Amino acid sequence: MARRNLLKNPNGDDDLDYWDLIENGGDEWKVEDMPGDCGHAFNDETVTKYFTTSFELCLKQQVVDLLEEGYTAEELDHQPPVTVEDWYCSRTDCGCVYQLNVRLLNENQEVIEEFIPENVKIDPDTDDCSWRQVQHTFTEYGQGLRFISFEHGGQDTKYWSGWFGVRVTASSIFLEL
Repeated sequence: MARRNLLKNPNGDDDLDYWDLIENGGDEWKVEDMPGDCGHAFNDETVTKYFTTSFELCLKQQVVDLLEEGYTAEELDHQPPVTVEDWYCSRTDCGCVYQLNVRLLNENQEVIEEFIPENVKIDPDTDDCSWRQVQHTFTEYGQGLRFISFEHGGQDTKYWSGWFGVRVTASSIFLEL
């Protein structure tokens, strides 16, 4: 099976399709065109959109059913490396908070292993606000992997009405068989 991103609509090309909105605070999730107001160019010209958050917490999630994606239980029980990536940034005029939570789940959607880095706070007065990548590879996590939950989001730090919170794009999950 060729290497492919298991997340659908990772950049917002299909608005918010395929994403479950866990928290939709403030003025809610929105999709904008790169680079956006007070924004930054992205390092991949094929990525032309991003998701943006508001002044209250915005979190969105996809749960990938690996059997439905064509993997067999036997392949999954060999514990193939699972690499997750996400890109995030802030506007240059307003700070934000970014958070990520990725869980490997068994057939009952119980957690086998999870990656929850500390929330990142970006302050345009002291930080570079350009796009940053977070990446993690799960290995040796045991047998039983059947689903992967990918949840991310955040909000702005000034509680400004509108879409001044964290921006996310180019999210991905790859299995290395």
